[in-house]
Amino acid sequence: MHDDPYRLYAPPAGYLRWRLTVAWDGQSYAGWQAQANAPSVQDTLQAALWRLGGEGAARAVAAGRTDAGVHAEAMPLHWDLPAHFSVSAAQLPRALNAHLPPDIAVLEARPAPPGFHARFSCVERQYVYRLWLSPQRHPLWQGRALHVSAELDADEMNRAARLLIGLHDFAAFATREDRQTTRELRALDVRPGVTQLPGGELWEIRVAGESFLRHMVRGLVGTLLLVGQGKRRADEVLAVLASRERGQAGANVAPSGLYFAGARYP
Repeated sequence: MHDDPYRLYAPPAGYLRWRLTVAWDGQSYAGWQAQANAPSVQDTLQAALWRLGGEGAARAVAAGRTDAGVHAEAMPLHWDLPAHFSVSAAQLPRALNAHLPPDIAVLEARPAPPGFHARFSCVERQYVYRLWLSPQRHPLWQGRALHVSAELDADEMNRAARLLIGLHDFAAFATREDRQTTRELRALDVRPGVTQLPGGELWEIRVAGESFLRHMVRGLVGTLLLVGQGKRRADEVLAVLASRERGQAGANVAPSGLYFAGARYP
């Protein structure tokens, strides 16, 4: 788990801390975190700042780390910028966006409140996984939702989801995890037909918790899909939890349907 969210964090001397909200389409990136040999959202933002004269700024810190191909609707982050960096809160998003590719955008920026840390102050992270249910694929959802051609039983999926909510050992849903594996899952629900289009409909699976294990959300969605397809009974998820074995849960679904949807702070 992380440090006390109420602890005060301060920028280094000579720097001011900013809080930003950023969105991106993850299809072209190896995730949030800077990578040695692949494009990342963190590096792309840093390059835009350098073009504005922000050399010397530390790398931005996000509320969560997304994997390759995962999107963000509203990722909070903090950035310690040199105090002499003279761009206003109103100007900063527009200035950064002018130097960012079309698949990344800064939505808002403002001075961070005292003691704010995007990662360690965060008390809840929210994700949404989108499914395109239709016999046919849809080009507008390619890379942004998992295409499911079979019918799903939303009621059974939600029955299984309710059994997973709470404080549990989620080792069975994590991949290559060396941290302790107990987490509190605060929300997990399946919302069918949130968008109706000719020939199909978009479903959402909403997830919330303080923190998550590696690939945990994708493993949860993969397990719920097995239930929705009638390949597992809803109550079998309790045995999956108890097993602590990754092979007992559903496979990790593709990252392309996953979005970081928001975060909550004290």
